[in-house]
Amino acid sequence: MLLAFSAKPEELEVLMLSLTFGNVEVQNCLRNVVTLFHYIEKEKAWRKENGRPEGFEGLAARKPIGEWHQHPHMSPEETWKSLFKPTPEPLGTEEAADLQKVKDAHKLFTPSLKPAHEEMLQLLRDNEPDTITIVAIGPLTNLAIAAATDPEAFLRVKEVVVMGGAVNWPGNCSAELPHQPPDLHLLSSPLVTSIPVPPFNLIKQPNTPLRRQLNIRNQMTPGAEFNTYADSVAAARVYALTSPNPKTTMPPVVGKKALPPYPEKLSRQLKVKLFPLDITEQHLLPRTLFNKYIEADALSGSPLTEWASLFLISTFRKIASLDSHLDPDTIGLHLHDPLTIWYAMASADPLWKFVTEDLRERSMLIDLKVETSGQWTRGCCIVDRRQREVKQDLTVSLDEEVVGDAGGWRDARKGNRIERAVESPGGEKFANLILERVFGSV
Repeated sequence: MLLAFSAKPEELEVLMLSLTFGNVEVQNCLRNVVTLFHYIEKEKAWRKENGRPEGFEGLAARKPIGEWHQHPHMSPEETWKSLFKPTPEPLGTEEAADLQKVKDAHKLFTPSLKPAHEEMLQLLRDNEPDTITIVAIGPLTNLAIAAATDPEAFLRVKEVVVMGGAVNWPGNCSAELPHQPPDLHLLSSPLVTSIPVPPFNLIKQPNTPLRRQLNIRNQMTPGAEFNTYADSVAAARVYALTSPNPKTTMPPVVGKKALPPYPEKLSRQLKVKLFPLDITEQHLLPRTLFNKYIEADALSGSPLTEWASLFLISTFRKIASLDSHLDPDTIGLHLHDPLTIWYAMASADPLWKFVTEDLRERSMLIDLKVETSGQWTRGCCIVDRRQREVKQDLTVSLDEEVVGDAGGWRDARKGNRIERAVESPGGEKFANLILERVFGSV
């Protein structure tokens, strides 16, 4: 998010932040976001006092809508919670003044009391089609609800950029995995199966029943990336909108609270750009580069640098502690989420490369599906690697199962249409860019 807020107005404009569950429950996630805004405000004031460019021009142009479904001295006062609660009526003079004081202290964003999907759909309705990009760096829950609520309004989006999935790469595993994509046959070999489970949990929560439930839900698997695993049904439903016939790739309906099916006919197909682990794990922020940058004299006293250093330095230490054989000089932090923001900022760069044809070299985007009900494979991305001919101009009913083609992989009328990122303008370039954009030049 810091990278997005540091973007220039001509690169992108942040309209909304939508939160969903992840390694922490939603209110703690919201607290982290409010803390981030708190430190941006402090950083801007510090830069102004020291004659440095204030940066974060995008926030100055428009305040994004904030929605929500430790070091004590490093967080804002808890009064921010009142921003996300209905204003009590009647409100006395003193209470009104206190509430206004809280609003003035958090003036970089506009809090919303609406559910995420309602705000999302309203923004899409209020703006011209193909002018808004949704960047999803967590489970696709809010997007799936929005798409189910009003599919046509949701399809006004220009494209959905997703950090998620693992196609030719293992799922979220330990830091000992190599940074080069392994041969597919190695996924079941002793080289991979012998990798130990990391001896820690990434959830920064007290040891409470909630933490234990999050630990159970947020497991890592050999084949699934976390965001896709965490809500595989949401991912499958969103990707189904890329199909000319979404019903052919919709996940099985389980339970009475399932989202409704899409209409039989829709005005257009969704455009999805997928950034799986295959490419995100090849983009690193090296510890040596980060340390050298933040130790520069120009950043001495920077509130944002102090705040970011607290959790990033401890993260680098945790990575190093996982394996004593790791070279301290080569330890790096994977830039999974920031990579999608970089694409949103510089999508016109010709050095971005996407796979737009699958292994059978047919003229259509990749038919990538998400497994939602497998005992061992939930959240895995499935593609057809058989290099078999896809049949055009079939006339059999879409609901009819063709002998020898379970799932309709060889029927050109069925399947998803996903673009998968395979190359960026450069990993080393990105590491330097993100430091300069977020912390300023040194």
